[in-house]
Amino acid sequence: MAITLVPLATARIQLRPPIVVERGPLGTRQVFEVASLELSGDRLRGTLKGVACADWLLVSAEGAGTLDVRGTIETHDGAIIYLNYYGKTDLTRGLVFPVTIFVAPRFETGDPRYAWLNTLQAVGKGIVDENLVLTYEWYELA
Repeated sequence: MAITLVPLATARIQLRPPIVVERGPLGTRQVFEVASLELSGDRLRGTLKGVACADWLLVSAEGAGTLDVRGTIETHDGAIIYLNYYGKTDLTRGLVFPVTIFVAPRFETGDPRYAWLNTLQAVGKGIVDENLVLTYEWYELA
């Protein structure tokens, strides 16, 4: 049984410089607030809604980076969608650009036009550049 990747959207995210909480009980926390977010694709297009969107990145002493991202998007036609995703990145060399990230986005909405998002699992690969621009390709698993 093979997994099919169905294109969902390209996400372009401008991150703010991190707020760093050093050497906490679980590791170093780096909070990357999202300045802007744009989704473009045939099935999903939208932008960041509000300002409450960030990645609460946790970096272990060994350099394993675990993402915890939450935010809200508004589609081009006015639907509101909650977005969250977890993911992993290798930071054993520190925050050296470009950084590759692998994620598993999930969506929640009450808008019937986008109810199909409530039942799918997405995956994605992203690259963060030196300007803190994160570009993802997201796919629906089928």
